Amino acid sequence: MGEEKTRKVDTKEFELPETVFIRDIENRVFQGIVLQCLAKVDGITLVEGNFIDSILGRGNVEGGIKGIYSEQDNKTHCVDIKVEVNICYGVSIPEKAEEIQSKITEEITKMTGLHVSRVHVVFKNIVSPAQMKKMIGPSPVPLDSSLENEYNDEF
Repeated sequence: MGEEKTRKVDTKEFELPETVFIRDIENRVFQGIVLQCLAKVDGITLVEGNFIDSILGRGNVEGGIKGIYSEQDNKTHCVDIKVEVNICYGVSIPEKAEEIQSKITEEITKMTGLHVSRVHVVFKNIVSPAQMKKMIGPSPVPLDSSLENEYNDEF
């Protein structure tokens, strides 16, 4: 029997281009995450409207929710957030800023996988506790709450 010839195969034939994975996140997604974070923080409100109006989409302006701004850097996979809020008289501004910033950073990173490079909190106005109650209205319904209890066949 003859010797078998070993054929060299050019490995370049098997190299495939890398798959490119793209994930776009619209600014409204960041605004929704920030809005849910702010709804969990006592002693503040959005500059315009209230949390209920914003959650239900009644306080939205062209391009998103007024008072919540985001800017993405797709090259570094980072996002900058700017939030404008009113604060209730008597609440510590540095403590409230730190609470807002840490909640927003944690939620955005957890939900989007992006690094939050900056959270800029702007305190636009100080309001009395009575004004705060009027602005907030009834407590918002969490997004993950079940609607089972709302509908009941019993009369």
